[in-house]
Amino acid sequence: MSEKEEYIEKTKAKIDQWNAEIDKMKAKVDEATADSKAEYEKQLKEMREKRDEAEAKLKELREAGDDAWSDMKSGFDKAWDSISGAFENAMSRFK
Repeated sequence: MSEKEEYIEKTKAKIDQWNAEIDKMKAKVDEATADSKAEYEKQLKEMREKRDEAEAKLKELREAGDDAWSDMKSGFDKAWDSISGAFENAMSRFK
């Protein structure tokens, strides 16, 4: 497996983990009281948006040619850090 393929698989696994977290948070939203439900739904929406953004970046990375891989990886790393931080921040508000 190439470095690119390993990187993509690792990133995909993280997104899958986020999907599991989103599913857990959805269950909390369903059980929440009316007062907190709106705030939880807002956080859940933000988490989904960040996940979708990460999936779009991953798709770009997947489609990059081997020549562009190195250049795209550094840009992806910066974007990933930002997206990941925002996702974790939204998730932390559920706890």
